[in-house]
Amino acid sequence: MRRTLKPIALACGALLAATSLSACSGEPEQQVLTVFAAASLSEVFVDIAKDFEADHEGVEVKFSFAGSSDLVSQLESGAPANVFASANEKQMERAKEQDVVKGVDVLFASNTLTLVTPADNPAGITSLADAADSSLVICAPQVPCGAATEEMAEEAGITLKPVSEENSVTDVLGKVTSGQADAGLVYVTDAIRAGDDVKVIDIPEADSVVNFYPVAAVRSDDTLAQEFVDFIMSEPSQAKLRATGFGSPVE
Repeated sequence: MRRTLKPIALACGALLAATSLSACSGEPEQQVLTVFAAASLSEVFVDIAKDFEADHEGVEVKFSFAGSSDLVSQLESGAPANVFASANEKQMERAKEQDVVKGVDVLFASNTLTLVTPADNPAGITSLADAADSSLVICAPQVPCGAATEEMAEEAGITLKPVSEENSVTDVLGKVTSGQADAGLVYVTDAIRAGDDVKVIDIPEADSVVNFYPVAAVRSDDTLAQEFVDFIMSEPSQAKLRATGFGSPVE
């Protein structure tokens, strides 16, 4: 008996050393859930993920935040992800058309644009028209915030002449807060997050251009990913989204 048990004990010990204590201790194995999400979601999604991890023992949520179009390109190139959350429906549709997202998407939030300047507003900007003639930074057209910017400018009948077009809304905000630009068009949620680092100038036309945010599991058979999607739709998560400035997901 001892000769048969000893190799088993040694094997278990080797397994413990080579992998993790969960193999022989009965502890749950660590699972990593990778979420690709629009840059504007960075702060609130990290907060929501902490609640999700607390409710799912042994699960760690890891994020990749970037412009939605860049994230779809990464998925098309084979980047591994479990969940995709986009800042507009167009990029989610693109992901589904390219067959890189196969889960059922659901709208979970909305967002609108606003104009921000550095806190001291050195250029004295008071309107979108003023910003159009200043050192203005906006999102690139292929990014959801850039598409919304184009639509809003058309709605206002104003031709924008940006000095820079960025690949994410956080990059636009960064150029404004660092003083590299006189003004920038960002989401309301980003302006709230920036706090006293920016001066916010409301744009009447912004209310007519709303971005709706969809989220979906990348694979339709990924149970944990679907649980995360459902968690985003839960009342506590929705309350956190509202608290950070996101609007209703209802069109």
